[in-house]
Amino acid sequence: MKHTDLTPRIWAALVIFGLFGQVAWVIENMYFNVFLYNTVSKDSKAIAVMVAASAVTATLTTLLMGSLSDRLGKRKLFIVSGYLVWGVSIMSFALISVENTQRLIPAASLATAVAVTVAIVVIMDCVMTFFGSTANDAAFNAWVTDVTDPGNRGKAEGLLSALPLLAMLVVFGLFDPLKQQGRWDAFFLIVGGLVFAGGLAGLFIIQDRGVKPGRDTNYFSNIIYGFRPRAIRENRALYLILVAMGVFCTAEQVFLPYLIIYMEHYLGIADYALLLGAVLILASAASVIMGRFIDKYGKQRFLYPAGAIFTAALLILYATGKTLQGNSSATMLTLGIFGTIMMAGNLVLMAILSAGMRDLIPEEKRGHYSGIRMIFFVLVPMVIGPFIGSAVIKGGKTILDEFGFVQDVPNPEMFLAAAAVSLLAFIPYALVMREWKRDADGMEKTGDK
Repeated sequence: MKHTDLTPRIWAALVIFGLFGQVAWVIENMYFNVFLYNTVSKDSKAIAVMVAASAVTATLTTLLMGSLSDRLGKRKLFIVSGYLVWGVSIMSFALISVENTQRLIPAASLATAVAVTVAIVVIMDCVMTFFGSTANDAAFNAWVTDVTDPGNRGKAEGLLSALPLLAMLVVFGLFDPLKQQGRWDAFFLIVGGLVFAGGLAGLFIIQDRGVKPGRDTNYFSNIIYGFRPRAIRENRALYLILVAMGVFCTAEQVFLPYLIIYMEHYLGIADYALLLGAVLILASAASVIMGRFIDKYGKQRFLYPAGAIFTAALLILYATGKTLQGNSSATMLTLGIFGTIMMAGNLVLMAILSAGMRDLIPEEKRGHYSGIRMIFFVLVPMVIGPFIGSAVIKGGKTILDEFGFVQDVPNPEMFLAAAAVSLLAFIPYALVMREWKRDADGMEKTGDK
């Protein structure tokens, strides 16, 4: 395996576009849920519908736009323009509220105004997701594959897998106080401005790296390529990794959309930002460090341990939620320790599977497989996971919202359900390990080092 160093310019692009993009996804994946729950409707099904609609939009967008970037042989155009409009779409959420809906529809009842506002949030979430997926999931993700190779992808993926948590840290530290004060307008304007600035930076940092335009094939054929039985047979190991990623990410999505709401409304932890900040710093550091070991010793050595750690930590978080509540030292310490272990296992799993996937993507189909990846990384997990979470939340603790409706509160059972799904992931893990062993044995027989 060849080992090459990434240039400072590439590292800078990975950090800037990875981090700014993940800040936007934190807002979309976690704070839109909190925004909807705290200001519009506390119906967990509304959150599940929004997450699912966004996932469908993200997957279709990435599939279509990723294939288009392959066809045109350009990534920079999609990254820069996408980040610019992505930022503007986030800013538009500063205008959304039940009060503004009532001003637009004075004759509507409160219940109707709430329902219409929920619909507006869902629709605008999909609009924001379209531009975000074009820029980040389709173009930037394919660009990362363009500029890395099997000798340095562990390091790159170790960094990229840590960025979602670092983005959470940035959001919790800098922007959560605005949310605590109910200043959602300033919250969305600042975050949107940050993403817009990332698009401007792309004009000077991003360089297309030798992507040959794929105009010799039909665009529609490129879109459906990855769904053909022949393509699946010829790339068996790649699709097994994608299936493993799909099950693992589904487990994550059982609890993640409800995590902040759970800590705030079930555990009664008002200063959750400090706790989550410590967890994110430690887990991110562990991910970056493990990225180097993954490159050095091989992905196969860490897949089972990371999966086991992630599952066990989920079970302990369930037990903690059932026995401890509030801002007690025992609750905070237990959540801090096992939250860090769970997130570290999560990030290492993502780094292993993402690096393994990039190693196997056909060179001329990198943009296309950004879309195929989204089916397993976003569509399936975000359509199935939040509804599993919503189902286990129903029938538990309830509260009376500001509009006088009885609403459910996320409970620890979501971690138990997530652990059950995580256990199912060991089936595709085993199949992936078998493929890796088969490839290793084949290399030994041919003398390929």
